[in-house]
Amino acid sequence: MNTHPYLRAYMAGIFPPNLGLLVVLTIFILARLVLQIPVPVERVIIFPMALVPNLFGLWNMVYLWSGPHRHLPIGFHGALLPLIMMPVGAVAAVCGGFLHIGTHGVTWFQTISFPYFLIAPWFLAAVAIYYLIWKYLVGFLNQMLGIA
Repeated sequence: MNTHPYLRAYMAGIFPPNLGLLVVLTIFILARLVLQIPVPVERVIIFPMALVPNLFGLWNMVYLWSGPHRHLPIGFHGALLPLIMMPVGAVAAVCGGFLHIGTHGVTWFQTISFPYFLIAPWFLAAVAIYYLIWKYLVGFLNQMLGIA
């Protein structure tokens, strides 16, 4: 099956974040409707639902495109994605008025505050999670689709 390898790479890439977004959306809806937490779901979930799956798919296409020239395993390739996504997402959130950068930390939607010393561990955890997702899920899907 050698037809449309980039389409198969894109589809293998978008599967894990779409599955994860279903879980995140369920948690947001339960938090807002059941627990009455004032999180504006509409503004929070639009960016990830629109951009993250597409970035995963495109990043997997870049992995396939690099072909024999690649020096990184797929897990490390996937772990580089948060290095691109988080700064771009932070800039978009600041420009959109969703994120405020203060002297002691950042505040999301004027309700959720994170001190600066918690950002680095969360970032490292995201890199580790992306590594595992790419190594085991995307790598497995690439093998199943014959593009690994």
